[in-house]
Amino acid sequence: MGALNDLIKDTSIPKMARVRQYFSLAHIRDLEAHLLKELSQDVFVQKILPSQRIAITAGSRGIDRMPLILKTVAAFVRERGAQPFLVPAMGSHGGATAEGQLEILRSYGITEEYIGAPILSSMEVETLCRLEDGTPVYMDKNAFHADGIIVVNRVKYHTLFHGKYESGLMKMMAVGLGKQRGAETIHAHGPTEISARVEAVGNAVLAHANILFGVATVENAFDKSCELTVIPPEEIPTAEPKLLRHSKRHMPQIYFKNLDLLIVDRIGKNISGSGMDPNITYTFTRESGLSSAQKARRICVLDLTDETHGCALGVGMADTTTRRVYEKFSFDATYPNALTTSILESAKIPAVFDNQKLAIQAAIHTILRTKTEDLRIVRIADSLHLEEIEISQGLAKEAINNNHVELLEPFHDLVFDINGNLF
Repeated sequence: MGALNDLIKDTSIPKMARVRQYFSLAHIRDLEAHLLKELSQDVFVQKILPSQRIAITAGSRGIDRMPLILKTVAAFVRERGAQPFLVPAMGSHGGATAEGQLEILRSYGITEEYIGAPILSSMEVETLCRLEDGTPVYMDKNAFHADGIIVVNRVKYHTLFHGKYESGLMKMMAVGLGKQRGAETIHAHGPTEISARVEAVGNAVLAHANILFGVATVENAFDKSCELTVIPPEEIPTAEPKLLRHSKRHMPQIYFKNLDLLIVDRIGKNISGSGMDPNITYTFTRESGLSSAQKARRICVLDLTDETHGCALGVGMADTTTRRVYEKFSFDATYPNALTTSILESAKIPAVFDNQKLAIQAAIHTILRTKTEDLRIVRIADSLHLEEIEISQGLAKEAINNNHVELLEPFHDLVFDINGNLF
């Protein structure tokens, strides 16, 4: 890439400085005690009968203290004489393989040893029922043959679609428990129809499967659970939209808009189902039908998380990236998810450069008619961690005048190592 690098190596990068963005810190400190109090209500205690085999869902997202939540639910089931087990409920994630889904759970610390219960991972499904239009409703084979199912998930904005139901208990029943076949069935009608399909399939699962109750969390801007509630099955359809509204109020954001360049240090499935959350970065796919009007003129992605196991979904929404990302990109881990959703855009490979400095310079080089000192640039660690970010000097005045932002240091040149990387 010598000749190519020569074209951009002298492109100036403006001085940057760290700023702190302020969001609410309120969260549940003793999550185990809070959950046990919720579970101790008679309506839930009476659901568990001795000798029953109870399936508990375990998803693929990096949810606050999820291993502890699952361990506490499993202990609650076991103390009543029943036999709990976990099922990976994550659609096509993990390369749509049983071992891949187990590996995702292990990476979060969700193991049989810690939970104190078996984890039964399989991509096999049973047909639970059919919708009025003949669409089959699939369910994980192990959950299907259990005596009861406890659904556990976080409720939040979805990265691909918006509607009455997004990420939460209904989607866990419709897509997560449906494994790859169920996920593909839900996505077959396109992103604009997903929320309605999730509602229809979720209600069918509630009507035809023995869902004992749901455990739902809502997180604050720092990924800490600020709400946790246990919900009877018949109340899930009405309770979840309220929790979704609460979740939206707690969402973090980047306070700076109309950006020329957004630099994202890392993306991954543990960060967001879309690699980077488009509700933060506005990197919505064309198929979603959601507006990307506030997207930065250029997006630069520097790395993949280790926890994403080579799944580079979302990198296709970037304009430039690094050789490091390219070499970590696993087709086997990335493409099954893209094929299941029928959205290939986010799995595309953007322009690749030898190191992080060149990837940033290339993005700046293609931003026309803007002086270096006027560039509006934000750098974030990822779309989950937005308390401390970096801004360019062109945003200094906005930072000083924003009550939700504090400038933490003088503006300075970014420091790259001898290989041209920031980290």
